[in-house]
Amino acid sequence: MSESVCEGCGKEFKRKGYTLHLTRTQNPPCLVIAERERKRGLLGQASADDFGGLENLGLPTGQFVGDLFGGYGPADFDYIDDGAGEEPMDSEEEDDSGEDGEEEEVDDDEELDAQERADLSRGYEPPRAQATANEDIDMPHEDPPSAPAPAREIRKAAEDRFHHTPIVEKFPGGKAGKPIANNQDRSSEKVYDSTLKGRMSTNPYAPFTSKMDWEVAKWAKLRGAGSTAFSDLLDIDGVFVVNGEVFHLYSRDILECVRALWGDSEFAPYLFVAPERHYIDRDKTIRMYHNMHTGKWWWDTQVEVEKKYPGATIIPIIISSDKTQLTVFGNKTAYPVYMTLGNIPKEIRRKPSRRAYVLLGYLPTSKMKNIKNKSARRRILANVFHACMTHILSPLEDPGKSGMHVTSGDGVVRRGHPIYATFTGECPTCEVPRDELGEDAQFPLRDLENILAALDQLDEGPTIYRKACEEAGIKPVYHPFWERLPHANIFRSIAPDVLHQLYQGIVKHLIGWLKAACGEAEIDARCRRLPPNHNIRLFMNGISDLNRVTGKEHDQISRFNLGIIIDIQLPDNLPSSRLLGAVRGILDFVHLEQYPMHTDETLTLLEEALQNFHDNKSIFVDLGVRPDFNLPKLHNSSHTPSYIEYFGTTDNYNTEYTGRLHIDLAKDAYRSTNFKDEFPQMTLWLERKEKIFRHETYIQWRLAGCPSPPTLKPLPPGIVYERRLKMTKHPTQKAVKIPTLISDYGARSFRAALSRFVVQFKNPTFTGAQIEAESHSISLHFNRVPVFHRLKFVTEDPYTAGGLEDSVVDSIHVQPSKTSRSGKELAGRFDTTLVNDGTGGLTGTSGYRVGQVRVVFSLKPAHIRSLFGNGVAPPHHLAYVEWFSPFTALPEPHHLMYKVKRSVRDGAMASIVPVANIRRSIHLLPKFGPVAPAHWTSANVLEECPNFFVNCFSDRHVHTTLY
Repeated sequence: MSESVCEGCGKEFKRKGYTLHLTRTQNPPCLVIAERERKRGLLGQASADDFGGLENLGLPTGQFVGDLFGGYGPADFDYIDDGAGEEPMDSEEEDDSGEDGEEEEVDDDEELDAQERADLSRGYEPPRAQATANEDIDMPHEDPPSAPAPAREIRKAAEDRFHHTPIVEKFPGGKAGKPIANNQDRSSEKVYDSTLKGRMSTNPYAPFTSKMDWEVAKWAKLRGAGSTAFSDLLDIDGVFVVNGEVFHLYSRDILECVRALWGDSEFAPYLFVAPERHYIDRDKTIRMYHNMHTGKWWWDTQVEVEKKYPGATIIPIIISSDKTQLTVFGNKTAYPVYMTLGNIPKEIRRKPSRRAYVLLGYLPTSKMKNIKNKSARRRILANVFHACMTHILSPLEDPGKSGMHVTSGDGVVRRGHPIYATFTGECPTCEVPRDELGEDAQFPLRDLENILAALDQLDEGPTIYRKACEEAGIKPVYHPFWERLPHANIFRSIAPDVLHQLYQGIVKHLIGWLKAACGEAEIDARCRRLPPNHNIRLFMNGISDLNRVTGKEHDQISRFNLGIIIDIQLPDNLPSSRLLGAVRGILDFVHLEQYPMHTDETLTLLEEALQNFHDNKSIFVDLGVRPDFNLPKLHNSSHTPSYIEYFGTTDNYNTEYTGRLHIDLAKDAYRSTNFKDEFPQMTLWLERKEKIFRHETYIQWRLAGCPSPPTLKPLPPGIVYERRLKMTKHPTQKAVKIPTLISDYGARSFRAALSRFVVQFKNPTFTGAQIEAESHSISLHFNRVPVFHRLKFVTEDPYTAGGLEDSVVDSIHVQPSKTSRSGKELAGRFDTTLVNDGTGGLTGTSGYRVGQVRVVFSLKPAHIRSLFGNGVAPPHHLAYVEWFSPFTALPEPHHLMYKVKRSVRDGAMASIVPVANIRRSIHLLPKFGPVAPAHWTSANVLEECPNFFVNCFSDRHVHTTLY
């Protein structure tokens, strides 16, 4: 693979690493190079090298009848078919990596991260209190909370149920979601083919003469708004003039967007067409919720629609909107509105590459600064918002009631009822007083009938209308957008949002409170000393100076927040039990709310976690960091369990997924313009990309031989797809000397541990003493072994287009120190893991032990014969593991984490175990003491610290396992 040299710093990078370097660098000379490359279109723009696939581009596509934006043919591609051109033969990139296994393939991204950690660990650190010597000091605690064990066992039992197929109850009658009899249409690809006016030929790239011609046209169309364009993607459908200011609304026909998503052939096999009730017990007493069709809203709406229109197919419309900044400097903003369908599984919707969301429009972003009265300004902005959303959503009114014909990608026609279901944003659900938002109390839900009656008073004059709205507890908005939408209750449709409510709301507040209570310098010092882990981001500069913190960063901080304050010194030497209880309650709530499946049992645990915070929150008042808790986002959290029952789990309506679309559908679109009158250019650029991507899908269909439409193959509901270990075909190093394993990898007892493993494998009934005695007679007739530096854990994604695909969810690093290509010394990394002794279950700690992996290796056939004899087949991959103490019967009180330290197992500190026994990586949180020792670093803390807490929040890809 070719390498690039940065002119700013002189370092060499592979192509991917060079791009990452220029996008991340803070080095002034490198910034100059990055800006030059960006202006030349070589950084942050599509290039000819990127034509291989569309997997990561994340723009909406779908089946468009004559295309969503009007029919088009070859002329629309600015291409003249002159009969010339010949398809070139594909050239294979020459492999210059050397012989398999001789040299480790370095990941540029990982090396940059390791180098950055090394640089920052040696950087300046502000002065703190005198660090306590390396000793085990406990901070003062109050009496432990009563009986944590029952809750732990209940939680484990509730999570164990996720690994079983639920009992499914179908909607009665058998008509819901059924196709219209004798009404079959063409598949989406054949409909698209008809728009090309019969140009189907032996050339799959038609109307282009060759693959090269198609890719050149694709490259030209994706460059920028200056290229010759098609018709406008988003028309100026609404112009509002308010107080002399003009507001432009760019929007699409929402019904055509519904048809496009519903008609996408990639979604056809998986569409949910009828509601279901899922239970985890045969008596159907404990309900399970996951995808939207398992929630109560869909079932109840189906009942209402079936009264007048039997055989309906409910199409839940999910709307998401969030203002985003277009420029790093300045005040350019966009207000995109996205739409998706609840019929598409959430496992597909959450992946931008599947393009299950479409851009519905751009709302006006004016702040109306010319209106000096703040109250009047808020009213006008609210009315403009509702006027725009009314314009966008009003087409749903009639088909939501009586239905419309919709054709899925396999050609099946149904009568669909597109009904507004959820809007991701903020809205009060109940009638809580403003000064009681922080109280743990229940308040009545808002009465929709009373509110609609108040809205009917509009014609009675502004004074009467304002009074009626005030009595109903709403703002006097002129015709709110939801007023005429069928089967819609806006006060039950504003679903909780993980990104804004949890991460940018509650977690953001919590971090601020902890910094104020514990001191920023000490919090930052502890962040710098956390050991690395695949699922944990290290903040080597600390977290106190973070600017514009993203939801992903708040998510990462919440994974270790509890661990870094366990024994921290509080002002006035206050006991830490209430602080730990409050933080544990919040983090439990954040963790539980994001479960991909819920049951009535886990929803009870969710409520208990929030209650735990309320029981202990007064500590922040006592510490002087918070006078009260009148926080709307905190109060809204109390409604989360009911929303999960109503609409399914929170990953059905999380703006983290649409937030990723801001890059493709707002920021990149803005960068393609000349930054003047940008929105017409942005819509033009997006239209071009969508048509190119749609044609790309068509070409892939042609190259696959024009396969028949897919048939429905619903996947088993509620299944947890278990992770599995995936090893590379070849070792990282083919032959490493055993003395090198001892000196560089730290496997000090490798020979003895391997001897014990051989004896135990051949004699499984031997006692520890017998194994130790017999192991002295084992001779190793070899001095080198093949070594692997990575263990990866994957899960199969059953919703991947074209078949199953593995997704990496965890990784374990086992590698010695090395010198980077820039000449810097990078510390070795030997991750800690959770090891199954053969008796461990899916969850819980029984049968598991924490260990640090020092070497992952295999034995050659000749070595196996010399150690085990003929006909014996030990595991192919083995690991040398240094042990930590066993899990205690109960976790530590207050924070409920397990405490471990390095120990001896079966007379030895290390053992050889089959790699298959390693369940996952595990993150250990150092027991810092009142003040983190200054000589500890992220690289040496696993060796220097004597005691650790097992981080049960580190991995979002599995359930808790450690409870």
